[in-house]
Amino acid sequence: MISEQQKPTLFGYGLTTKAIAKKLGGGCTFFDDKCTKTYTDEYHNTIKPSHAFDPNESNMEITTPSLPPKHPLILSARNLMSEYDYFLGRVGIPAHQNISGQECPPYTIWISGTNGKTTTTQMLTHLLEKRGAINGGNIGIPLADLDPNAPIWILETSSFTLHHTHKASPNIYLLLPITPDHLDWHGTPKAYEKDKLKPLLTMKEGELALVPKGLTLPQTDAFVVEYDTNRFLCDYFGLESSKLNYKGAFLQDALLSLAITKVLFDETDYDLLNTFERDAHRQEELYDAKGRLWVNDSKATNLDATIQALKGYANRYIHLILGGDDKGVDLTPLFEEMKPLNLTLYTIGANNDKLLELAKHYKIKAKEAKNIESAIHHIDKILSSKDVALLSPAAASFDQFKSYKHRGETFIHLVKKL
Repeated sequence: MISEQQKPTLFGYGLTTKAIAKKLGGGCTFFDDKCTKTYTDEYHNTIKPSHAFDPNESNMEITTPSLPPKHPLILSARNLMSEYDYFLGRVGIPAHQNISGQECPPYTIWISGTNGKTTTTQMLTHLLEKRGAINGGNIGIPLADLDPNAPIWILETSSFTLHHTHKASPNIYLLLPITPDHLDWHGTPKAYEKDKLKPLLTMKEGELALVPKGLTLPQTDAFVVEYDTNRFLCDYFGLESSKLNYKGAFLQDALLSLAITKVLFDETDYDLLNTFERDAHRQEELYDAKGRLWVNDSKATNLDATIQALKGYANRYIHLILGGDDKGVDLTPLFEEMKPLNLTLYTIGANNDKLLELAKHYKIKAKEAKNIESAIHHIDKILSSKDVALLSPAAASFDQFKSYKHRGETFIHLVKKL
């Protein structure tokens, strides 16, 4: 049992930090931006306003992943770590234990990237579940809630978590393709890429890092395989893409998952992987009463996700619903991708004017819809059975919706009413 003095100070009263406090039996101290007056919760934790934090009264701080580098709590902390460092840190502790005194799982696989992290994490878990693998991290399950006795932890890992992680290290690191994202948090594309590559700094000899080709790699002891195309993955790992029932970005997610099982167990179970069911709101196909194809790709909150969706339907005429809060990202790569395609763009959301201006510059046919209801109304009038209506916003949803799920559910509801 950890004493009160040994318990960490927790930044942010959120899912990650509350799970840690519960794991430690409560009695922890939180500092949270939303707190205006100190109070105690049902687990005897003390929650204080962020401005009340005194670094002289703290021996160790664990932050919720979302706090940016310039946040006052982060800047004033002296012994800051992420949940990954707390549960998986290897520096200065026995190899069989983590810093909290619990047993480490024998094998950890971290999966990161701009787009496809959740799907790939779920695919790999689907393949390795028979071997006792479980998943967590950014996928929604804090490390504190994972079974320490499970033989394999598969962790969806965000750039936020990686930025705050300094000691922990994966046995295998799978980095999916990255494009500039969360620049309001990281500041620059270079800083974003640096955080995505950070695990290589602490990985050991014999551990595998599978990363996209063309990045500026730091010096590392890991065995690094740089990939670019699906053909490379098939040739290097001895895979057969023709045996998989996937296309576009999902095909690469599937191949990368199989690459890991091939490395670990010399195993490629195509039939098992083909039974995997994707989450809703990611290239989710549905047909209206007239038999016309509509695709709910509301989870495409960044450029790369939308680019991959466009590639998957490039053989059809595309009616693309695009827009929302683009988080300040340069959208020109997306418009370069759209330029040779047969499509009409329907603009919605906070960056509506920005999208219309780019469409004019790239000579892409566009219609100002402003909201999803109007976009669907316009598409319904002209959509043919050979076309596809694609909601793939390349932007966050909070300007007009509660979440990407709310946006996707609204889209589905409206299509079913046609």
